[in-house]
Formats: sequence, C-alpha cells, structure tokens
Amino acid sequence: MTIQILLLLLGFVLLIKGADWLVDGGAALARKYHVSELAIGLTIIAFGTSMPEMVVNVFAAYKGHADIVYGNILGSNIFNLLGILGIAGLISPLIVQASTVWKEIPLSLLAVVILYLLSNSIFTQNELLSRWDGIILLLVFAFFLYYVFRQLKQENTVSVEEQHKEFTIFKIIVFIVLGLALLVVGGRLVVNNAVKIAEFLGISQTIIGLTIVAVGTSLPELATSVVAAVKKNNDIAVGNIIGSNIFNIFFILGVSALIRPIEYNTKFNFEMYFLSFGTILVFIAMFSGKKRRLDRWEAGILLLMYVGYTILLINEQV
Repeated sequence: MTIQILLLLLGFVLLIKGADWLVDGGAALARKYHVSELAIGLTIIAFGTSMPEMVVNVFAAYKGHADIVYGNILGSNIFNLLGILGIAGLISPLIVQASTVWKEIPLSLLAVVILYLLSNSIFTQNELLSRWDGIILLLVFAFFLYYVFRQLKQENTVSVEEQHKEFTIFKIIVFIVLGLALLVVGGRLVVNNAVKIAEFLGISQTIIGLTIVAVGTSLPELATSVVAAVKKNNDIAVGNIIGSNIFNIFFILGVSALIRPIEYNTKFNFEMYFLSFGTILVFIAMFSGKKRRLDRWEAGILLLMYVGYTILLINEQV
C-alpha cells in the first residue's frame, strides 16, 4: 500500500508539471500563429488532457468492463464541469468568448442528449451502445473538428501581452509534447494506484468508475485549467473543459463502442440528467449579466454541487 501511495503522489507531480508546460506551449502557439487560445484549448489541449480517459476506456472496453467505460466518461465530464470549472472560477472569474456561450457549451449539452438517446432502448430493444452508434458519435465528432478548424480561419487575432516570452516553434513543440507525455504518464500512475487502493478497500466497480477513475483521468484537465486560470488564460481554462467533455463523449465513447459494443446500465441515466442540468446552469451563468463571465460565487455553487453529488454516491455505496 505504501508503494501505491508514493506512486500516486508521483503521478500528481507529473500532472502538475505537464499541465504547466502544456499551457505555456499552447498559449505560445496561439500567439505565434495568431490563433485564438479558445481554439487551442478546444483542440490540442482538450485532446491531450483527454488521453488518460482514452487509455482507460480502450482497455476497459476491450476487457468488457462496461461500467468502467461509462462511469469513467460520465464521471469525468461531471467532475470537469462542476469540480474543475468550480475550482478554476474560484481562483479567477472566467470571462470567455461569445462562441463558447452560444456554440461550444450547447454542443456539449447536445453530446449528452445524443448519448442518452443512443444508449437507452429508444431506437432499439436493447440498452447497448453498438458499433453503429460508435460510428454516429465519431461522425458528429468529425463535424465538431470541422467547426473548430473553421474557427481557426475566422479568428485570426489574439491578445499579445508584452510580458509573454516569445518561444521558437521547436520550443513550443517540445513544451506541448513533453507536457502531454507527463500528463498521460501521471494520469496512468494516479488511476492505476488509486484503483488498487480502492479495490483493497472493497469499493464497487461502478463507484470506482464514477469517482476515483473519473477524477483520476480528469486530473490533467484539473491541473491544466487551474494553471490556465492562475495565468489568466481564461479561454484555455474553459475551452479545455468544454472541449474535453465533447471529446470524451463523441470521440472516446465512439472509439470504445467500435472496439466492443458496450452494455448500458440504466443507473447511469441519473448521471446524464445531472450532467445536462449542470451544463444548462453553466450556460445560464455565462449568458446572464453584462459580461460572459463565470463569477466566483457561481463557481462556488458548481463546486458545492459536485461535493453533494459525491456524498450521494458514497451514501449509496454505504
């Protein structure tokens, strides 16, 4: 158990350092090529920080652990939206672009709705995410990528502050690649050892998927968004979360279903309702007021919602 705890702590260290390098490299890339930080957050950084979810889900799908597959994604998305946005928003009020409010957040809500319709026996007789469903998710994901790359062409101006150091393209690539590598390694260390500790304590697979595995695979998003909030890279902080939630459902679950059709436990419907409700709250919070901003008190509410949700899961286990 001592070795698992030490490896867990090492994973945290790698995640924090990897996030620091990834944010620096991503922000420098945006400034160098006059691309919005939001677009970088929605693509490179969102994909990178979602790699732990991908690794876990590929192995879980291959081995037929359906509850881990769904629990990891839904639990990660709930933690991303309520836990990470809540923490980042408490550090610094998050002001974002109009496209985030009107396009990316609604798209993340649409992702949950599509997943709900495909997973439940609405169009079929079985609660199953089939390979055809996986193809549908991947096709929608391709549409999302097309939209983002359209944004890259349209948004050709970014704010450049004098105190930022100019990086060479080689240094930018090194920062991003090493940052992603540390995030993946750190995420794997945290997840593997947290699961071993949890199994030793006798926690069920569903609870492990929704909590320990979900939070563990979301630690890159947590570290990245916290560092971005501290450095006032608001679009990266928010774009990373919204982009990761979209990636998780459309891309990762799509790939998981292609590997093996995934049986769906209807108990996860509560998580889908809760995630949808949280997404609508974030939309309302950023839509209301003169600025497209998530204030500290609103972030506090999100974080309290996640704490309450976690307590509910623990009570169910007990």
